Amino acid sequence: MLYTLSDDLIDKIKENNDIVEVISDYIELNRAGANYKACCPFHKEKTPSFMVSPTKQIYHCFGCGEGGDVISFISKYLNVDFVEAAKILADRAGIELEKKDENNEIKIRNEVLFQINREAAIFFYKNLRNNPKAVAYLRNRGIDYETIKNFGLGFALDNWDDLKRYLVKKGYEEKLIYKAGLIVERNNKNGYYNRFRNRVIFPIKNNRNKIIGFGGRVIDDTLPKYLNSPDTPIFNKRYNLYGINNVIKYSEDEKVFLAEGYMDVITLFNHGIKNAVASLGTAFTEYQAKLLKKYRRDVYICYDSDEAGQNAVNSAFEILNRYDIKAKVVIFDRAKDPDEYLRKYGINMFNELVRNSLGFIDYKIHYYKKKYDLQTTSGKIDFTKEITKLLSNIKSSVEKDVYIKKISQETGISPEAINRDSSGFLYSSKDKYIKRHYRYTNKDKISPVKTILKSGYMTAENSLLNLIITDKTVFDKINDEFKPKDFLDKIDIKIAEKIYDIYEKRSYIDLADLKEICNDKELNKLEVILDLDIKISYDSKEKAVKDYMSVIKRQSLKLQNDKIKNQINEIEIKKDKSVDDIKKLKLLLQQLIKIKEKIRLHDKFH
Repeated sequence: MLYTLSDDLIDKIKENNDIVEVISDYIELNRAGANYKACCPFHKEKTPSFMVSPTKQIYHCFGCGEGGDVISFISKYLNVDFVEAAKILADRAGIELEKKDENNEIKIRNEVLFQINREAAIFFYKNLRNNPKAVAYLRNRGIDYETIKNFGLGFALDNWDDLKRYLVKKGYEEKLIYKAGLIVERNNKNGYYNRFRNRVIFPIKNNRNKIIGFGGRVIDDTLPKYLNSPDTPIFNKRYNLYGINNVIKYSEDEKVFLAEGYMDVITLFNHGIKNAVASLGTAFTEYQAKLLKKYRRDVYICYDSDEAGQNAVNSAFEILNRYDIKAKVVIFDRAKDPDEYLRKYGINMFNELVRNSLGFIDYKIHYYKKKYDLQTTSGKIDFTKEITKLLSNIKSSVEKDVYIKKISQETGISPEAINRDSSGFLYSSKDKYIKRHYRYTNKDKISPVKTILKSGYMTAENSLLNLIITDKTVFDKINDEFKPKDFLDKIDIKIAEKIYDIYEKRSYIDLADLKEICNDKELNKLEVILDLDIKISYDSKEKAVKDYMSVIKRQSLKLQNDKIKNQINEIEIKKDKSVDDIKKLKLLLQQLIKIKEKIRLHDKFH
């Protein structure tokens, strides 16, 4: 099968397939400083000379000279061509490839969409230069002509079809202008009108410096304040970041500033901080984290100081931690956001805030100190409970001890009591009414648990769902690699879909709410899942989760293997095989070899 593989799509496939994770599926990698090493899979050797760089996202063997990126590894290791390797990785990341036609229409269309966006940006830019009111608005926000030029800022007049007429005159079809997201179809289906009107325009560029969409901000009190291009064939808000082109261009710094809005990025740029990005009207996503990981190591979160902004900080921290991206948060106590703070106090005081930025635990302490009144007994207890949940996940005993002493000084609660709670923080699946509360039990009473209590993937599925329901940290750790579709039982898939949807909206599962959206079959199965009596300490929970997923994945591979075998048998028992039968048989045998290799590797490393 032929597929359309544009440069942007290839980049997207690479960004969503971390090279260390992918190669680890096939060979065992060991940490070697900032990189990973192994014996080369492409030639025989006793001393490891095969190196994988997570920062550069490349591999290289110093023995045989083989090297490349994640796609070339799959191509070489599985002995498939570039397109097939890209397809395998696209499937792994859940990226759908479009089939390629003989005229390559999709690639040609996308190039036209880029051209339309570029022409629109020129049109908006000229409008701004000739609109004193819009220029005055930007100057009041501290934006001069040099900055306008650097970011290609523009203005959309309060006109219903001037942009449409301009682009049509340039020779572009209305249907393609519509596909670019620049015009909207009328309700009566009789023509189109401009999407952006009476707004300052912010062109959005991708990591290849091409304009993929636009953001528009009003200069009065009209709502909505901000309006973005819709998702198009060349633009998806969840996969891109405003300012990412500058981060790549000004690459001398190993940190990046993550803000909420266009103006934050521009104001930071104006004050010499050129490596700043912002989400595009959505919450920070895992895809954006993967994009940042490709270019930077450290992220400084510069979100608004209001409640919504601080909630967004928590979410961004969780995502960044999930991808092992070092992150700190800059606290703006005297201003709403970086834009306001820099305009009020200047770059020197901003740099002081950056120097005093907080890591995840310190930020949580700061956050909960504001949430709970430490002058009251109940406030101290609630504050300490929240922090001990976090301390239980710290592996370094030295780091944990420092925080325990700090919390003890803040609350007057003895270090021994805090340490006892954070170390003995256990889980029991019999706790049915779980929101944010946990049961503390005596660790000594829990006998060693055999992770898989009995054979069979159904036990593994039920146990895994139980853990996900009752502990969001389990969900957070497996969300990227294990999705609802990876469960094998149809009812389990439906229950998992509901659980995952709830966690996308909030950080706990209310069992009453979950049961409300389940049908009778799902309710019966849910009761079975919740009735499982599993007691697991934090030390063994992570291993248990991995074991459950391993059993399920092993069964999935076995089912695929059996299915292919049955298809092969159906063809082989035919007396008169057609040419198509022979072709299909050859393809099935190749698939069987790949599945068997996957099973072998799975059994070797699990």
